[in-house]
Amino acid sequence: MKSRLLRRHSGRLKGMWGMLALFIAYPVAAETLNFAQCVDAALRQNPNLLASRAQIEQAEAGLEQARGSRFPKVTVSLNGVRSNDALSAFGLKLSQRNATFNDFGAGQFDPANLSVAPENLNHPAAVNNFNTRIEAQLPLYTGGMIEGYIEQAQFYIRAAQQGDLAARQQVIFHVLQAYEGVHAARAYVDVAKQGEVAAGSYVKTISSLLKQGVVVKSDLLSAQIHLEDVRVRLAQAQNAEASAQDRLHMLLGLPLALPLDIGPRVSPVPLSGKPSELRKQALADNPGLNAMRHQLEAAQANVKVVKAGLYPQVGLMARQDWNDKNAGFDAGSYTLGGTVSWNVFDGGTTRGAVDRAAAGKSELAARLRQAESDVEFQVEEASRKSGEAERRLAVRELAVAHAEEALSLVEKRYNNGVTTITELLAARAQLDKARADVVAAKYDLAVQRAGLRLAVGKLEPDLK
Repeated sequence: MKSRLLRRHSGRLKGMWGMLALFIAYPVAAETLNFAQCVDAALRQNPNLLASRAQIEQAEAGLEQARGSRFPKVTVSLNGVRSNDALSAFGLKLSQRNATFNDFGAGQFDPANLSVAPENLNHPAAVNNFNTRIEAQLPLYTGGMIEGYIEQAQFYIRAAQQGDLAARQQVIFHVLQAYEGVHAARAYVDVAKQGEVAAGSYVKTISSLLKQGVVVKSDLLSAQIHLEDVRVRLAQAQNAEASAQDRLHMLLGLPLALPLDIGPRVSPVPLSGKPSELRKQALADNPGLNAMRHQLEAAQANVKVVKAGLYPQVGLMARQDWNDKNAGFDAGSYTLGGTVSWNVFDGGTTRGAVDRAAAGKSELAARLRQAESDVEFQVEEASRKSGEAERRLAVRELAVAHAEEALSLVEKRYNNGVTTITELLAARAQLDKARADVVAAKYDLAVQRAGLRLAVGKLEPDLK
């Protein structure tokens, strides 16, 4: 127990020192963390992970407790009593090896009158007794109860370990969403800034053309309105970037005021294999499913524990006593014994407990089947969406190239007076939208691939 506490406090101290080092090393400049570093920081302080590690420690302590039931239970006690109860007083004197014939009222004995009640026996003086005892009890056969407790604790440890792994992968997934969310928000800002530069250029160009009498004033007003719209979108993109940064700070457990920059984008490598193969792999490797399987095994062990009440219980007992008027070790005696007990009839209480435990096991089995179906669906869905995201990204990148070419042609036509400002601004808006669609497609692709890895149980910081 002490070693587990030391490990837990050691882990917390490492996290505290890591955060302190970050503050000291970068008091002003922004700290740059890549994806793996962000994951590491999040894993150190995530509440769900701290809770899952505590569950592992609880399960380990439970195993230690169950194994301890196999060994003798030794108790040491000291009891003091003073009594003038006739039976108790005589018994205490016997325990102290101090009983005399006079305690039977020998002085009052009259063979001719056996109806005389001896005063010393019926009305003894109060007796003091101090009992010092060492007692050991050893279970020999418990109907499988101790073995069931040990199996249950072992399965709980495995379930907690798998639960910790599942929580870890969830944290990695959330960090990826936030990390890529920052990159996506910055890309939106860049798109909006490009649009602002272009819109400002249009205003200047059209102002010049208006002075030359080439265009009408409504064109300038349309260009100015378009510029303000773009600036609004830029402000929205900048706000979204700030929100994404705040979400990442919160996941990493960092103060919002702490400057933070992030490294390059992450691109999860697609998992190889057909959907049927990935489903099979997910059923075998998904830590959430494995945790439920171990919980089901623990439930089966619990049935074994409860069933022990239907069988005999056999044990040994050894006891050493010392009884004296004062606390000490005079008048020693020992007792050795064995017990066999069997709850032959309890009105169905034990049988009801067995049925209840079996029903709990059946419930977990049903939940496991449902969870397996859910994971298979998640794998199928993530696999389809990953493929869809790949195709969408390719199309969106082609759309950007097409929109850039189209805008170039429209700008030339507008400068030559062949088309209207409406068509020019529409072409510009189409390019901005196409670029924004590429940003969204890249983000969606990274998240969908990570989601597939999460479902299969293969999500790690290296994303390989």
